[in-house]
Amino acid sequence: MSESPVAGRVRALVEPILDDLQLDLYDCEFGGGVLKITVDTPPGSAGGVDLDTLSLATRLISRELDHVDPVPGSYTLEVTSPGLERSLRRPEHFQREVGKVVAVRLRDVVNGERRVQGRLAEAGADHITVALDGGGERQIAYHQIDRARTVFEWGPAPKPGTKQSGATKPRASQPAAKQPGGTRPGTNPSGATARRSTKEAPAT
Repeated sequence: MSESPVAGRVRALVEPILDDLQLDLYDCEFGGGVLKITVDTPPGSAGGVDLDTLSLATRLISRELDHVDPVPGSYTLEVTSPGLERSLRRPEHFQREVGKVVAVRLRDVVNGERRVQGRLAEAGADHITVALDGGGERQIAYHQIDRARTVFEWGPAPKPGTKQSGATKPRASQPAAKQPGGTRPGTNPSGATARRSTKEAPAT
């Protein structure tokens, strides 16, 4: 759950830009030649990040990164929104999702289990408390967590014989067409599409 030096430098550059757009920097990751910046609306907002705002954020962030050049070599920039099932990597991620169902994979087997799922009851500075589906609670220290994410709840199933109206389960999205330059536009379950741009290594 530690942050790389590159991600730390990028975070310092990106946060003022997002503050001006009234957005939060949800996460910043760098690895495998990909710089992934995840942006979100502040906690308690009525909706998520719309496509126009996401596109504007991408242009502003890309321009600032080109100017300051905090990432060595060639990389792909991906700016996206968290989507319905979001990755939880930092204490503040857990703290803003209290009350939601989470799935946690532990680094090691504890009491015969490596996976824990239930409703997030508490998220403190050092650990989280999960109310288990089968009853009882489980405290998990952050250093024990390998991966964690929220679990989207579709809501109660309709009663037999009743006709469901309104929303239907969305169809699986088709793979996006590949763009020139070898990049592929990113998508997430919320429907927001991230734009990608590449930074070429300087000619020698």
